[in-house]
Amino acid sequence: MSWRPQYRSSKFRNVYGKVANREHCFDGIPITKNVHDNHFCAVNTRFLAIVTESAGGGSFLVIPLEQTGRIEPNYPKVCGHQGNVLDIKWNPFIDNIIASCSEDTSVRIWEIPEGGLKRNMTEALLELHGHSRRVGLVEWHPTTNNILFSAGYDYKVLIWNLDVGEPVKMIDCHSDVILCMSFNTDGSLLTTTCKDKKLRVIEPRSGRVLQEANCKNHRVNRVVFLGNMKRLLTTGVSRWNTRQIALWDQEDLSMPLIEEEIDGLSGLLFPFYDADTHMLYLAGKGDGNIRYYEISSEKPFLSYLMEFRSPAPQKGLGVMPKHGLDVSACEVFRFYKLVTLKGLIEPISMIVPRRSDSYQEDIYPMTPGTEPALTPDEWLGGINRDPVLMSLKEGYKKSSKMVFKAPIKEKKSVVVNGIDLLENVPPRTENELLRMFFRQQDEIRRMKEELAQKDIRIRQLQLELKNLRNSPKNC
Repeated sequence: MSWRPQYRSSKFRNVYGKVANREHCFDGIPITKNVHDNHFCAVNTRFLAIVTESAGGGSFLVIPLEQTGRIEPNYPKVCGHQGNVLDIKWNPFIDNIIASCSEDTSVRIWEIPEGGLKRNMTEALLELHGHSRRVGLVEWHPTTNNILFSAGYDYKVLIWNLDVGEPVKMIDCHSDVILCMSFNTDGSLLTTTCKDKKLRVIEPRSGRVLQEANCKNHRVNRVVFLGNMKRLLTTGVSRWNTRQIALWDQEDLSMPLIEEEIDGLSGLLFPFYDADTHMLYLAGKGDGNIRYYEISSEKPFLSYLMEFRSPAPQKGLGVMPKHGLDVSACEVFRFYKLVTLKGLIEPISMIVPRRSDSYQEDIYPMTPGTEPALTPDEWLGGINRDPVLMSLKEGYKKSSKMVFKAPIKEKKSVVVNGIDLLENVPPRTENELLRMFFRQQDEIRRMKEELAQKDIRIRQLQLELKNLRNSPKNC
């Protein structure tokens, strides 16, 4: 099958990519140079988060979307991790809560204040420790509030219930590093790709592997569920080292439905699927192209539409949630492209050309909104429910009323020679040592000021007492 099949009748045949003007980009950002294959970027309707280059420990920026233009070098960061940050994801139901994972083996939950950061944030709302090696991936459950999945280099996937701040399940079926995780629409199935060249479909609550494919001819890197079509799409490398995509039936992974070669470049292919328009976007790491296709349930399954081209190579891409798009401009998808060489974040809007200014209902069906369908206890109890849908007709105005409440944990202690090791954790890096030194200097200066004030107060009280003793007694 040719990777450029004949055009067919489609409302998305003329979709084109529009790059934002320079004043609507984010400039001067020290984007991380980490070679880990992730996007290093997360975006929602309020904030843009980007993993940055930092000496000692890991950090990321959180910028309000309206604050475009050049970002100051000393702009406040989230810098609580002791190792490089490898992945960040916004909570889909609470727009100021973000999860991050790091080489320091921890997963952390952060609450971004209204209006963005005013100073560096070092204290996380919640610290989650359960992996024995660095953590490379985090994913929020698509329909359940406060359920988070994390995949580490210990080959395990942990399921965290953030209502209690503890891992409630562990998926231990992988024999090598997990490369990608993706959920189906209601979150009842999890699919993973792994360095052991296997594609798995897993029931996450039990950890049972429902389907498994041994991909020897198509070495899988990334996978995405195609909505409710009961299909999976993977990107990888063929036996001739060409970039390749494959379409699978989720109930039978014995053989792919189709395999299609893309090109001979070496960069990773990131797949993005829009279930509302049935469009698939393929973006190559290290090149500036974004190809897009239309997916159908019948043959030929995959129809090539168009290609967005840019000379600037992309390190990763953030994707705006559907309810954050500009429906008046017929925008159906929006990327935030990381251009490392320029320190630039560039919004790219995918637009359906229409003459009419009225709302286009055929390209904006009901879409998953900001209300969770389940509580953690309901989901863990075995209930599955489709996402709560919303209409984009009136534009996105409704803000989520969900509030994250961190669980109160009992203070644990490990006392050795009279020292609590959890309370007095020794610094691991030079940067952390300097931060601890300056914090102690501030504490000493504050205590000296308090001591001086108390000395003055003591002298005043002594004088008052002396005056009382020397005054003549009232008859």
